[in-house]
Amino acid sequence: MKVYSTLFLSLFFLSSLSAQVEENTELFQTLRAKDSLLFNVGFNTCDISQFKALVSEDMEFYHDQSGITGSKADFIAGMENGLCKMEYKARRELVEGSLRVFPMNNNGNLYGAIQTGEHRFYAKYPEKEEVLTSTAKFTHLWLLEDGGWRLARVLSYDHEAVGK
Repeated sequence: MKVYSTLFLSLFFLSSLSAQVEENTELFQTLRAKDSLLFNVGFNTCDISQFKALVSEDMEFYHDQSGITGSKADFIAGMENGLCKMEYKARRELVEGSLRVFPMNNNGNLYGAIQTGEHRFYAKYPEKEEVLTSTAKFTHLWLLEDGGWRLARVLSYDHEAVGK
């Protein structure tokens, strides 16, 4: 796992030397759509089928507050037993204009992409107004696997509680 993590971080920093793709490109639009499925459908409505479809089998998730999740199975279980069983409804919102996509090529062949951005998290308790609870940054490594895009690595960091 350390080798993949080191490789992922190295590739991320090296990718910052090249330009991100424009918002009107197919790659950007495809990964924006994947982000929407992951969060607007999966996270915001607790639709576990979205996570199952989008996440790579060897997915690794690094969170600055809750630690490391080392597999798809553990990630899905965490969603089912955490997010989907909270006393409030959680909602994630992408910060408009923050999404960036960097292609990953091997000898000119696209094999993946790094997606970065910022998001806000809200909580809606029964009988109460929805409130902004935190902001954070994310970095996703998407890989082309069996002809489809799968989320392989996640860095979720710089979580800040609102009002603190």
